[in-house]
Amino acid sequence: MNQYGDFGKETEKLMEICERNSRIAPELFKEYGVKRGLRDLDGTGVLAGITNISRIDAFRMEDGKKVPCDGSLWYRGYNVIDLIRGLEGKRHGFEEVAYLLLMGELPDMEQLKAFSGMLEECRQLPTNFTRDVIMKAPSKDLMNSLTRSVLTLASYDDTLEDQQLHTQLEQCIKLISVFPMLAVYGYQAYSHYLCDDSLYIHRPQEGLSAAENLLLMLRPDKKYTDLEARVLDIALILHMEHGGGNNSTFTTRVVTSSGSDTYSVMAAALSSLKGPKHGGANIKVVQMMADIREHIKDWNDRDEVKAYLEKLVDKQAFDRKGLIYGMGHAVYSLSDPRARVFKSFVEKLAQAKGREKDFQLYSLVEQLAPEVIAEKRHIYKGVSANVDFYSGFVYSMLDIPLELYTPIFAIARIVGWSAHRMEELVNMDKIIRPAYRSIMPEKEYVPLESR
Repeated sequence: MNQYGDFGKETEKLMEICERNSRIAPELFKEYGVKRGLRDLDGTGVLAGITNISRIDAFRMEDGKKVPCDGSLWYRGYNVIDLIRGLEGKRHGFEEVAYLLLMGELPDMEQLKAFSGMLEECRQLPTNFTRDVIMKAPSKDLMNSLTRSVLTLASYDDTLEDQQLHTQLEQCIKLISVFPMLAVYGYQAYSHYLCDDSLYIHRPQEGLSAAENLLLMLRPDKKYTDLEARVLDIALILHMEHGGGNNSTFTTRVVTSSGSDTYSVMAAALSSLKGPKHGGANIKVVQMMADIREHIKDWNDRDEVKAYLEKLVDKQAFDRKGLIYGMGHAVYSLSDPRARVFKSFVEKLAQAKGREKDFQLYSLVEQLAPEVIAEKRHIYKGVSANVDFYSGFVYSMLDIPLELYTPIFAIARIVGWSAHRMEELVNMDKIIRPAYRSIMPEKEYVPLESR
């Protein structure tokens, strides 16, 4: 019994009534021209706005027809692959790319130093916040913990009702700075109070990048290698932004358009991201790969691996959902550029960690999965590995617990959310309110005693 009681059969009866009266015949969506999921039948998103922040390319036009092509991702006019290549060696890029997305242009040395200093200065929580807020309500659901912390921070902000744009930007920058602390401290509280492990609360250090501080705060000995921090930094950059149409970013736009405050907007975006159809995919990949390793004798046997992938698609293995997690994307067709650029860094980390065999298995699944899906499913575009296919593997090699996978996604994506919030505030003055067609029949009221 939970704290609200156990209603058992009463709830089942209510659910039957609720479901019966909530059901809508699928053919009506087509009859009224409704784009379910705000998508066309071929999966293309309905055009809902204009943005200058990022762009996703997955098709090219040939003779008036859309033809699938290798995907590309652009941040403020720059190909994300070029941005990563431009980091040269050991230089970390989270702060630089965050500046680019927020301000719309690449910073020079002086601007980058000032912006990094601002992020560093904001990297602190109110007095006793960790003890009184995070530690007092530990939870395995770290996304809920993170959301609660963000909403609580609003009560510490004297500028909450200030609608000036510079105040809104400052609030976004502050949240970008403290998200790693909120996420890691939330995990430490869960680990200590609910799992009976030791409690480690490390303060972030000056002069370190976001990736370095994240690893420092998470690990009991505060130690990490340059390669580990470098790969995590790349992962954060690749997850920062992905167009205005993804679910959590669109949520950011919708809630911003209502005039709500920055903290409420980011809490709404977090609530969207935590959904398993959005931010939890890399967890499923790691669990699926563990299941593959458990049930396949020879990881190098292409036929054996393919046979198991066929079982996955036929709903005969793992969670029996018929999915090969980490394969395919709502937008990309032939390839996800984030997965392509990330794979080389994943391989380097696998070599350093002695996980070459695991990497080879991931690579083999990446090769065979599109072939299996094409044979088993009717698909309207190509299928390829997406960034989630490799990000979970990276986090496992970095000894990051599963509970933090989606919060780390949020640590990166809040930069994109912030950029879209600012763009919405600058350009739009109408609340986002799409239409719904009502098919409700009119009824005559029946008095209670006559029902």
